[in-house]
Amino acid sequence: MALALKFLVITIAILALASSLSTASDPSPLQVFCVAVNDSKATVFVNGKICKDPKLVTADDFFRPGLNKPGNTSNQLGSAVTAVNVNNLPGLNTLGISLARIDFARRGLNPPHTHPRGTEVLVVLKGRLYVGFVLSNPGPNMKNKLLTKILNPGDVFVFPQGLIHFQLNVGKTNAIAFAGLSSQNPGVITIANAVFGSDPPINDDVLSKAFQVDKKMVDHLQDQFWWDNN
Repeated sequence: MALALKFLVITIAILALASSLSTASDPSPLQVFCVAVNDSKATVFVNGKICKDPKLVTADDFFRPGLNKPGNTSNQLGSAVTAVNVNNLPGLNTLGISLARIDFARRGLNPPHTHPRGTEVLVVLKGRLYVGFVLSNPGPNMKNKLLTKILNPGDVFVFPQGLIHFQLNVGKTNAIAFAGLSSQNPGVITIANAVFGSDPPINDDVLSKAFQVDKKMVDHLQDQFWWDNN
């Protein structure tokens, strides 16, 4: 009887350990990459920012003014994103949140992009936005599903982490929205800029085959994005 009880206790302990190991994982990365180096004299980089001595912390470390001011939308897209993240508000370090104000001129667009490290929740303060995101690659013989909605002041919409999403002003006035993100540094990849404006450019054969277009069209798009961003 004692042997059977001992065996039962050992079995439960092993199962508990296996369960805890199976649910363990590394913390989410806060940098694009962090290359390992076996050099004790190398500069220290951490997953986030190095912490300030708590004795030196002030209220200003948790403060950033200016979100009442509209961003400059006089650009080809007609939109402006004013980000508040750990890079300009140090007190956000390790807290896992950030914020952005997005201003839209009439017909202004926040183009298709992703946040590799954060989910976004958007609330409209002024105007009317057409928003949406595309689901990740589906199974065979299926298409990527697009989910869209028209948002009015007070409406809220969520864009899951890593998925391609966009916002377009479809109202008759300028529009304003605020976005909260579930990372102190969520990152952003603007699809068109990354694909057609990379340095050096992605090979024409790759892009023409991927998008099923003529190489002349690829050259035109690359020239456009290089001209706009350089």
